[in-house]
Amino acid sequence: MDYKVVIDAGHGGTDSGAVGNGIIEKDLNLQISQLMYQRLQDLNVPVKLIRQTDETINPNDRVKRVLDAFGDSNDVIVVSNHINASGGDGAEVIYALRNNNNLANRVATEIERAGQNVRSVYQRRLPSDPSKDYYFMLRETGQTQPFIMEYGFLDSTKDDVQQLKNNYPQYVDAVVRALLEYMGRKTPAGTYTVKSGDSLWSIAKMFNTTVDTLKTLNNLPSNALQVGQVLRVSVIPSAPEESDIYVVKAGDTLWQIASKYNTTANELLRLNNLTTSSLSIGQQIKVPNTIIIGDDNSNENLIPPDETLYTVKTGDTLWNIASKYNISAEELMKYNDLSSSALSIGQILQIPKKTDEGTEGTAPSDSSYTNYTVKAGDNLWDVASRYNTTVDTLMRYNNLPTNLLSVGQVIRIPNASAITTPTTSEKRYVVKSGDSLYKIASNNNTTVDAITKRNNLKNNNLSIGQTLIIP
Repeated sequence: MDYKVVIDAGHGGTDSGAVGNGIIEKDLNLQISQLMYQRLQDLNVPVKLIRQTDETINPNDRVKRVLDAFGDSNDVIVVSNHINASGGDGAEVIYALRNNNNLANRVATEIERAGQNVRSVYQRRLPSDPSKDYYFMLRETGQTQPFIMEYGFLDSTKDDVQQLKNNYPQYVDAVVRALLEYMGRKTPAGTYTVKSGDSLWSIAKMFNTTVDTLKTLNNLPSNALQVGQVLRVSVIPSAPEESDIYVVKAGDTLWQIASKYNTTANELLRLNNLTTSSLSIGQQIKVPNTIIIGDDNSNENLIPPDETLYTVKTGDTLWNIASKYNISAEELMKYNDLSSSALSIGQILQIPKKTDEGTEGTAPSDSSYTNYTVKAGDNLWDVASRYNTTVDTLMRYNNLPTNLLSVGQVIRIPNASAITTPTTSEKRYVVKSGDSLYKIASNNNTTVDAITKRNNLKNNNLSIGQTLIIP
């Protein structure tokens, strides 16, 4: 049977799903679904993603999108991704009454192998009509084979919270492995399944290719890999006659190599189709076939005068390195052309030196903000409340795409002079469970539009503990 897969990123838009401990369900559901979509595309599995943005979809439209993707047929597998809440711990797989438990059990087995305990694999019946499924995604999706994947509890008192934040890529790969096994598909030719101890460098060497080629083929934002991840591999084409191959050594930078071969860093980027200046030890790069300037002992003289070099060590994060040099993580990423905050041990980072006016491209050191280093257990709501500001203000001030935080991350807390403060006719309100903008506006004799504008809100979504200015 030629199976197709439809991925449903649960909730979205005004429906945030469960919220807590620095996790918003709709956002994490979308991250999980987008990664799963990419993994299946890379494996040439027919796949469609019904929500690619933060949009509101009512149940009827959601089901319609599922059935319109590949039709109403039992060769269509529907994966509905969710995060649980209510104080439990572990993953759950819920499958339709019309299907057997083969696929659901395979998914549960792979999830356990990926390190997450499985709480339950089950079916649930509609109380008013026990012949029907309780959940509409299972009940209304015709002859397809749907299952709801609950990856863990965001309000767990055990380890689910950190696992959801840090390990969801492994769980995505686990689901993909289960799908391939159920479909009877072997890993396609021209691919490689990551094993324990593998690195991009060792895999590149195995297949006579480069780290950057592997990253490009697989759309990898960093060098991080997960056991069981399936990579596309290919042999690097022969270097053109006008170029040689240079193998990167410890301490090398793109600028040093460019200087040695009497060329520019931009030319090396172009010649190797590189999207970043980051290099990996053992990486092979094309260099112009020309006279080498200097020798291996002259590298220390090739460091650009306006920067220092830092070698990533065990335990380092982008945020604690940035904090050490009194710059922002965003500037460090931009300066090194990093597309992700993930780092590799031994990776060389260029650190821009500070001038009297501060570091170029970063905010000067002044009294407009305070740096705060995220500690274990922190979430954006707690930090905002501690500093008498709002989640939205912190997200906007730090250009954060989500409200997820990492231990060691440095965020800027705007001081009172740097943000808009309530006037004497305004008060603050802390959002409680069950609140909505409409309810808060009604209780405070104002309008939703007035609250939205006063707090620079981008939508009507609220978070428990969020502080609002009431005009």
